[in-house]
Amino acid sequence: MASSALPALAPSFVAKKSAILHDLSTPASSYEDASPKGSVDIAIVELIDEINKLDGFVTTSSCAGRISVFVEGKKKTEDRQLDEDPANDVEGRGQSSQDKETVAGTGGKGGGGKWLYVSHDPFTFQAGQDLAAALGMTRTGDRESAWEGHRLVRFKFEPMILHILTASLEHAQMVLKAGLAAGFRESGAINLTNPSSATPMVAIRSMGLGLESMVGLLDSNDEAMCFVSEKSLGGLLTISNERFEENSRRKERFWKALQEGVQAGSSGDGLKKKRGEDGGDWEDKEVRRERLRREGLERSKAKKESTNTEPS
Repeated sequence: MASSALPALAPSFVAKKSAILHDLSTPASSYEDASPKGSVDIAIVELIDEINKLDGFVTTSSCAGRISVFVEGKKKTEDRQLDEDPANDVEGRGQSSQDKETVAGTGGKGGGGKWLYVSHDPFTFQAGQDLAAALGMTRTGDRESAWEGHRLVRFKFEPMILHILTASLEHAQMVLKAGLAAGFRESGAINLTNPSSATPMVAIRSMGLGLESMVGLLDSNDEAMCFVSEKSLGGLLTISNERFEENSRRKERFWKALQEGVQAGSSGDGLKKKRGEDGGDWEDKEVRRERLRREGLERSKAKKESTNTEPS
């Protein structure tokens, strides 16, 4: 789809895309990735396939959106006391690597953290269902040790995120514009100004749809104890299901906007351009807001540089 509007594809990009598509063509039974599921989400396979058919674009990682419940990893390093003699607990004493427990950042699942429930589809309610059990938790356990350990059990809904490697700055701008227009407001790009990289990466995402809540604690017997009511769990799941629906609508809008952008770029004028009130090219409000913000920063920077260069 090369045209005067879009630059020709660099051989380096073509090679990268070929390698990525080769990995994606691996049978599902053999393919593995870094996600808990270990493979591409069914709900996003069609979108990925369509994007990868376009010249100048290739998806590198994705998540269709998911509901998860997990136990956090340990949040801080703990010293093992050498013995029960307080004299040995001297401030500033040395500590070997064996004295330290593996740790994870807040919200992390490293350091002994674990997944209790992961689904890339809306939750299906059933009559008489024990929601805590369905999400990998229990109502029984050692409450006292759970509160002492401070190992949180978290419920989380994460919306779609899609990383797309692009062949040029022009291709990246096309993807970013489509993402913002579709409602993925936290979308962004990297490697835009790096002269050593001719293939910018664009992340399509909307963290505003995310949802997170503490729902329990881990006790000393490694049991994830649910501390919220069934009604509260039902509410979190219902909200997550609604956000799955909005997630799907935004995904469809993104694909439509990207198709229109590619068609317009391929044919020069392409589709008839929508015009703004001033006769210029029409802009989506999110794209316009981002442009005005960027122009404001540039004016502020230019003014500051001008002030600094004036003779005193």
